[in-house]
Amino acid sequence: MRLFLLGFMGCGKTKLGKKIAHHLEIPFIDLDQHIEDQSNQSISQLFKEIGEDRFRILEKQALLEVINRNSDFVLSVGGGTPCFFSNMDLMNKSGTTIYLKLPSDVLYGRLRAAKGNRPLIADLSDDELKNFVTKKLNEREKYYSLAQVIDNSPNKSPKSIISLI
Repeated sequence: MRLFLLGFMGCGKTKLGKKIAHHLEIPFIDLDQHIEDQSNQSISQLFKEIGEDRFRILEKQALLEVINRNSDFVLSVGGGTPCFFSNMDLMNKSGTTIYLKLPSDVLYGRLRAAKGNRPLIADLSDDELKNFVTKKLNEREKYYSLAQVIDNSPNKSPKSIISLI
């Protein structure tokens, strides 16, 4: 079984992914963590050093590597992963894609409380953060909505997501 969890930062991909993987007794992989482990650099360092275009190529290669090397997993992908190249198509063909959908105001609240832990938004004011979340979510929605399963529930749980699958 291959499950791909996608959605905007702060939607719970990593937290839920670990619990779902534990429940299903299959490995959990965080794509950003995989990239960091392979490159010995943080995602924010990579963005600064090589730029977004080259990072997205690296991300695509990492996605292919995870798919090609693993038959069973729960994979949490970065918020932008589905939006580049043919990543969404690749994930849909390689397993089950699950969009953890939350409204922008909920995402804003979660991210506002955790700004210090997220380098891409750490320096944004509250108004800038709110605008960032709204704008990026609107841009990405067309990709996220291609997921095979969309979880709109406000209280996501591993059991509820597994039952949707």
